Amino acid sequence: MYSLFLTQEQPVEETFSLFDSIKEFFTNTGMVQLIINILISLAILVVGSFIVRRITRGIEKGKLFPKMNKTLRVFLKHVIGVILYLVIAVAIISILGFDMSALSAAIASAGLAIGLALQGGLSNIAGGVMLVIFKPFEVGDYVEGAGVGGTVVDIGLFYTTLTTPDNKKVVVPNGTISNSAVTNYSAHETRRIDFDFLISYNSDIASAKKVLLACAKSDERILEDPKPETMVIAHNERGVGIRLRVWVKNSDYWDVNFLILELVKINFEKNGIEIPYPQLAVHLAK
Repeated sequence: MYSLFLTQEQPVEETFSLFDSIKEFFTNTGMVQLIINILISLAILVVGSFIVRRITRGIEKGKLFPKMNKTLRVFLKHVIGVILYLVIAVAIISILGFDMSALSAAIASAGLAIGLALQGGLSNIAGGVMLVIFKPFEVGDYVEGAGVGGTVVDIGLFYTTLTTPDNKKVVVPNGTISNSAVTNYSAHETRRIDFDFLISYNSDIASAKKVLLACAKSDERILEDPKPETMVIAHNERGVGIRLRVWVKNSDYWDVNFLILELVKINFEKNGIEIPYPQLAVHLAK
């Protein structure tokens, strides 16, 4: 009976001995503190990321800086986001117990090497700053530059993003677009449209001008000031060139452009005004 009692108690003593050994291992090796530091770092990462997202979202939507223009808000969102994430990273590294002095020296050395290797990236950052300061265009403008054209949807820290009329995404480095000639079609509220038409030498110029002005007056989107005007611009081997010049709001540019082209063709035919086209005359000799 006594022997049976010892046999039953022995596993319990061994279990307590195992727990004591594990506890002593974690205490002596500092594992408990390391686990606590890891948990704190994870908490800082989760909470910090949430706060950064709220701040950047507030900047972008104008809740933090309501009087700031959209272009500067978008750029500032990217810059502040990068800075805040760097702060979070430094805080986590410090909590985990890394030697900050040695780490700072390593970061400085790596930064120098990366800076030399990424000179293009630094020029893109400088280009982005120049775009925000001098404002050759803003978010929402339709521009052409660096060989591409589209509506500006974002001016980031490194790249400017455009959307083309056929809904393609174009990403242009800030350094490239800031150093190239840029045409901003949205800089002014109104735009001028020049329509060039060719009539045959047999058609009456005065009648053609009258038809063009009538087409312009039929569309209310064409502005009366400056008023539409016509002029003869060329005499060539095919006919006489006549230009119709009208002014419209930026938003009406393409709709008016397509409509006037259609109206002129229809009304030229109704009034007997001939639009010449290339013809080849062949004479057969006997």
